[in-house]
Amino acid sequence: MERDGERIEITISSRFENIELVQVVAEHLCENAGVDEDGSHWVGMAVREAVANAIKHGNKLDVRKKVDATFELHGSELEIKISDEGEGFDPETVGDPLNPQNLMKTSGRGIFYIRTFMDEVQYSFNPGEGMSLLMTKDLAKGPGVASGKM
Repeated sequence: MERDGERIEITISSRFENIELVQVVAEHLCENAGVDEDGSHWVGMAVREAVANAIKHGNKLDVRKKVDATFELHGSELEIKISDEGEGFDPETVGDPLNPQNLMKTSGRGIFYIRTFMDEVQYSFNPGEGMSLLMTKDLAKGPGVASGKM
C-alpha cells in the first residue's frame, strides 16, 4: 500500500525525555508505510540523534527553546525536518568518528549515524531562526522494506 501526502508536525521543549516521543512517531510512520522493523529502527535512530543534537548542541539544554520535527511522506519518500532555535554550526567541521585519532571522542557520532541511516542529509542555518536538518529516506529502496507491503 502506498500512502501519499501524510504530514505530522511535533514541537517539543528541549528536554531529553522528549526524544523518545519523536523517535516513536518516526518509527510508527515507517511501519505504517510498510517498512520492516529493522528499517524503521534505523530511521528512528537517525531521528533520535538529530533531536538529541538539537536539544544539546543547538538549544544548549534551554527548556524555553523548542525543537520542531516535521515528517512528510510522499509516495515512498519520507522527508524529516528537525529544527532548533540555536546559533548553528558548520557540520563539515565535525570530526569523523572513524578516524583513529577520534575513536575515543564522543562528538561527531550522531551526525555520522544520521548520514549512514538516511539517503540525503542537508543542514541550513537562518540567523534568528536557528538550525534545520532535512533528512530524506526512500522507503522503497534497499534493505529495511518489508516485501509485498509497499
